[in-house]
Amino acid sequence: MPTRKISQDFRLSCISGRQFPQNIREREQFKSFCRLDAHQGAPIWSLYDPAMSNDPTAAAPIFDVSGLTKIYQTGEIEVRALNGVDLTLQAGEMAVLLGPSGSGKSTLLNIIGGLDRPTSGSVRFRGRELSGASDRELTAYRRDHVGFVFQFYNLIPSLTAWENVALITEVAKHPMPPSDALALVGLEDRMDHFPAQLSGGEQQRVAIARAIAKNPEVLLCDEPTGALDSATGIIVLEALARVNAETGATTAIITHNAGIQKIAHRVFSFRDGRIASEEINANQIKPSEVSW
Repeated sequence: MPTRKISQDFRLSCISGRQFPQNIREREQFKSFCRLDAHQGAPIWSLYDPAMSNDPTAAAPIFDVSGLTKIYQTGEIEVRALNGVDLTLQAGEMAVLLGPSGSGKSTLLNIIGGLDRPTSGSVRFRGRELSGASDRELTAYRRDHVGFVFQFYNLIPSLTAWENVALITEVAKHPMPPSDALALVGLEDRMDHFPAQLSGGEQQRVAIARAIAKNPEVLLCDEPTGALDSATGIIVLEALARVNAETGATTAIITHNAGIQKIAHRVFSFRDGRIASEEINANQIKPSEVSW
């Protein structure tokens, strides 16, 4: 059985998404390392504790959000979607953004994903300010660093699962093979099927594979189980948990389902455009243990 002979720098590089192993032997060794940590109960994100790492950047957050506001103006009517949000996300962690519709979760996700700009405040990705970035810079940021998963799958009906994923790998700088991305979400036997031949849960897993195929550092998921029944939703959550553990992509999941929060490292509860509370899960549960 492989042991932890991978260098600390290599592990950190892999988990943060900076260097996904392309060599088959290294990849399998890295996966075994992840499984070993999970088996021993040590969360993967503990690697980012500076006391456990020689990497001086390991403790720095991948996202640093400060004083973020977003105001929508329609005539004389002003709607504050975000009202002074402060938040950090660490590289490799899984976070759940929990709250009712209209609480600001999706607005925040759109801003840190480079799909929208704040009215005021700061958003830093690895120390780089995004709030003042140009359209071209935001496009490059989304292309090179961010994968998106939405409630609706947005697959191209005339393309197979493999072809839907391959579309992304053709424009990505450091993609993983489409077959590897589909295997990560448990669809190695469904690669040649069209969306109409797949269940809702399978289509969502294709969407996840498409998002991770470009090997992003960040995976942003907006209600990924919102259109699914409980059994299928759990399968999708298992796929997201596996992706987070094996690729190290910082994963943020928006949901109004309070049961899902227990699978995350941290939970941010939103209310009225603010973060009402932040909680660290000392004892995460498996997706299969989620109560819908």
